[in-house]
Amino acid sequence: MIQSLLNQRFGLDRLRPLQADIIDRLMDGGDALVVMPTGSGKSLCFQLPAIAMREECGGEGVGLVFSPLIALMEDQVAALRARGIKAGCVNSTVPKPERTKRIEALARGEYELFYATPERMTKPEFRDALDRAPGGVNLLAVDECHCITKWGHDLRPAYQRVGEFRRALGDPITVALTATATKAVREDVRAVLGATESSMPLFASPIDRPNLMLRAEEVWDDAQKVERIADIATRNRGTGIVYFTLIKDLERLLPEIQRAVGDRRRVELYHGRLPPHTRRRSYERFAKATPDEGLLLCATPAFGMGVDKPDIRSVTHAQIPNSVEAYHQEVGRAGRDGDPSECTLLFSQDDLAVQQEFIRWQNPTPDMLVRVMSDIEAKFSRDDFDSDDIRLTTVGKGHAHGQGGGIVEHCLIRLADLGGLERASVQLGGDTRYRFVRPIDDDEIDAEELESKQKRDLMRLLDVLKLARSEDIPAFVRGYFDL
Repeated sequence: MIQSLLNQRFGLDRLRPLQADIIDRLMDGGDALVVMPTGSGKSLCFQLPAIAMREECGGEGVGLVFSPLIALMEDQVAALRARGIKAGCVNSTVPKPERTKRIEALARGEYELFYATPERMTKPEFRDALDRAPGGVNLLAVDECHCITKWGHDLRPAYQRVGEFRRALGDPITVALTATATKAVREDVRAVLGATESSMPLFASPIDRPNLMLRAEEVWDDAQKVERIADIATRNRGTGIVYFTLIKDLERLLPEIQRAVGDRRRVELYHGRLPPHTRRRSYERFAKATPDEGLLLCATPAFGMGVDKPDIRSVTHAQIPNSVEAYHQEVGRAGRDGDPSECTLLFSQDDLAVQQEFIRWQNPTPDMLVRVMSDIEAKFSRDDFDSDDIRLTTVGKGHAHGQGGGIVEHCLIRLADLGGLERASVQLGGDTRYRFVRPIDDDEIDAEELESKQKRDLMRLLDVLKLARSEDIPAFVRGYFDL
């Protein structure tokens, strides 16, 4: 059955060896923890068995996919529907009438695969639809499962309730998937899901990619940084990516990079503040670029999720990433065709200070959270609002502009996680609008946990510094992930 479904529903001739092992495990009724690089076929490891299980059950049962990334779930649903697979999703960008329509269709058993953020499990109408669906949930896929754990680089509090949600669904066969996970992350994922190493064995791709040349170089000023970017781009023909942490630095240095590479490379720009149609156009040019075009994409980490272009010849970090996990994901986008590719980390002390400042505003203090929540209750108890509203009218001019303004977004995220706010909608530019739900008591804010998280973030940044100064980066990465 698996082979025929693979051919007929996905248009593929064969599975990769690790994919086959994972799918066999799930079809035999076992759980699995999967660590595979982005673009290596993780999604097929739950999409194919979910459809096969439904067929085995006479057309009943749905594959439920928890995903934290709205854009990625929508892309996957669109790709599945283009293949004639009955897939759907609900998230905060879907208008309420359409959400209601999709949830009713879910209850009637019309979907083979259904995507949602784990936060959706707190909604009674969603839980009721899953309970009413013929056959229930036959497979639960927890995508980006590193979001479960405090040891990961992208903690999502709702993900820590995934084990509870799994039990409420009747403990369906479960597969947890991520591109990067240290040993501590893997252990925590299993603990939250109520699994053990024997009940949820690890299936992992090798960390080593012999075709990737990993190196780090220290640079002392912007001129040297631009010179090195141009040299790498010229030496490695084909498509390349240059990652910047800050949009303002990317935009400031882009003209210098364009002048340095001249007509030898075509330079494109991508970051989260560009209009959606501009981002889409840049992505399409990147995806369709041929090796002879020599396209160089200068981007922030907003670019990359779901990218599956096999012939990327270089990935350059113009500013250091905030974690080894982020570094590993981003360099992993190079050389998926197996041909040699160069991955260079340009290290500067100034860039280290930028990441330290990011960590500061990604971890707002209890006093800051209390202050923001109090002002929201006083000024926005009846109206939707976004971070700009709070930044300009509540937090004050000291946070109204520049990088420090980012602390507002993280205050709102934290307050929403605590249940004081809810996400009302996501605007076209990607900004989230919120609405007030209830006051937050001071004792609901765990000061010790906030401090502990900030320390963990700083330790992850320290690990990146160790990587940059390592004489053998591949060996350092192997040791870090312990795979």
